[in-house]
Amino acid sequence: MLKLDGCVIENGDFTLSADIEIKAGTSVAIIGPSGAGKSTLLETIAGFRDLKQGQIFWNGQQISNLLPGKRPMAMLFQDGNLFPHLTAEQNIALGLRPNGRLSQDEQTQVQSALDRVALQGLGARKPSELSGGQQSRVALARVLVQRRELLLLDEPFAALGPALKAEMLDLVAELVAEAQSTLLMVSHDPQDARRIADQTILVADENVHVPARTEELFENPPPSLRAYLG
Repeated sequence: MLKLDGCVIENGDFTLSADIEIKAGTSVAIIGPSGAGKSTLLETIAGFRDLKQGQIFWNGQQISNLLPGKRPMAMLFQDGNLFPHLTAEQNIALGLRPNGRLSQDEQTQVQSALDRVALQGLGARKPSELSGGQQSRVALARVLVQRRELLLLDEPFAALGPALKAEMLDLVAELVAEAQSTLLMVSHDPQDARRIADQTILVADENVHVPARTEELFENPPPSLRAYLG
């Protein structure tokens, strides 16, 4: 279980409060107006932002005092964060070792990840030689090889067209189910939440609302979500 216990997050003049629990193995969408703090929430869980107050726990163990690399999670950012001078294989290898020097077993893991995201034979290409969808698959493969219990997605497929984005979301759902991981995904699109998430968290009015069943939330949205959806 992921638990944010009395958490207060500050980002300049902005303050966000969170006191929620998310069961392990759940896929959760995070939705809300622009600037409401969705990415800030994910960055704090990942350890890239400090808490002003409160603690974060995973399966009963406090993780808010751990550095990002020591937390049981992997994060996929909006731009994928691929290094343009490295090949697809080398970018994925960074998920295993920062220096990219892999053992034979780790090299096999990289190839398996390429296969899993349908990039067989493209490992030697650099990002500029790949389509936008293929670049997203490389970024996803780099997360895949880390084999973390928590997967955090900060709208990594927002720049893709509707059909390709749906394909990537389906792939994420399949991979999460196989690994029995817990997924937290920021999105502006209710259809993304409906496609992949059992539950949805509304972030609005400087508050992280408790998770609600996705369909129930959108069928009967609170005023702040109704205003956002229009």
